[in-house]
Amino acid sequence: MSAGSDSLAGWLARIESWSPSEIVLGLERVHDVLGRLQPRLPETVLTVGGTNGKGSSVELAQSLCTAGGFVTGAYTSPHISDYNERIRVGGKAVDDAGIVAAFEVVDRARGDVPLTYFEFGTLAALQVFAERGVEVAVLEVGMGGRLDAVNAVEPTAALITNVSLDHMAWLGSDVEAIGAEKAGILRAGKPGVFASAAVPASVRRIADELGADLRVAGEDFGAERHGDRWSWWGRERRLDGLVAPALPGSAQRANAAGVFALLEAAGLGGLLEGESVNAALAALSLPGRLQHVTDTHRWLLDVAHNPAAAGVLAAALAEMPAASPTVAVIGMLDDKDVEDVVGPLAPTVDRWIAMTADSHRALPAEELARRVANATGRACLEAPTTEEALGAARAFAGPAGRIVVTGSFYAVGPVLRALSLYSPPQGQANDG
Repeated sequence: MSAGSDSLAGWLARIESWSPSEIVLGLERVHDVLGRLQPRLPETVLTVGGTNGKGSSVELAQSLCTAGGFVTGAYTSPHISDYNERIRVGGKAVDDAGIVAAFEVVDRARGDVPLTYFEFGTLAALQVFAERGVEVAVLEVGMGGRLDAVNAVEPTAALITNVSLDHMAWLGSDVEAIGAEKAGILRAGKPGVFASAAVPASVRRIADELGADLRVAGEDFGAERHGDRWSWWGRERRLDGLVAPALPGSAQRANAAGVFALLEAAGLGGLLEGESVNAALAALSLPGRLQHVTDTHRWLLDVAHNPAAAGVLAAALAEMPAASPTVAVIGMLDDKDVEDVVGPLAPTVDRWIAMTADSHRALPAEELARRVANATGRACLEAPTTEEALGAARAFAGPAGRIVVTGSFYAVGPVLRALSLYSPPQGQANDG
């Protein structure tokens, strides 16, 4: 049933209400509606999966492809502040009218086929890309890989950034089970890249069974650090004198190395020229990823929501100049491993504040505070609203402390908005 003309906000609310569940794994519904839509798919499709580092990998890949003259589309999830962030063409977020028009096309095509919020958005992104003549699409897997809606699209090449524990209720209880799900984006006879040297045996096994051309960090490509510069080598080429990625964090070189290997594997190695690569690395930016902000206080905002990402955040905190006290504002979803996320951070955090993230899947502040306190042995204040959480954080931190905001996209986004620090990507229209 078509909803007719409406605002983007109205459409999003309606699509969310139509979804029987936010997560319903399986490709049958998407294949069905995709067959009805029959959009012109881009000539080159790069699928990006894995546990952490997907967002920065998509950003770098789309930047290099755009700089190389291709009409490039990027699809990512979730968003920090505005839905438009999820669908970009040429590095610019698609405006409300373009997304609404795609929603209307998808709605007419789906008939009585039920689609989840993510499935609807994925199909709408493909429709936008078709209408705007996208030549290279960079698609981020939402969760897992094998049964994720993005996997309904045949990739030219696929990248798995890494595999660690996350979404265990859906994907499995260990890295081997999760790796098998992530490896579902690999294809027979096509190249796949694994950007970490820690490759689950399940990923290698599935690649072998498929006959996929698996390229592994440290074996088929790699990064070498030389002071403040670094080099990358692949099967066919080498890049020297590379600048450090502008995004902070020790994992960013590994993420970038995986992207270079992906482009080489997809036949886009010609884009890997030193000047353009360095320009893309220097401009790399994503809100909410180890984002440092200073106003009346020192802030560090990071969307870490699984143990591996929390470990990266903890390492970044340890490398920063000492600040006392360190106050952490945390909001998490109800399917996340609270104890294993706060564990790596506990040695550097003096005060904890739990807030309810902006999602119907959020863990209530009261429950989150209890679990944080039990895991860390420190009291954790519960804050009913974002504003109260920030007010308490400022009071606890004082003029000499720092405030860390973490745990979820749905915690960092509201804080960025409350601090008036969020700037929509260029080209994005507001909902009004």
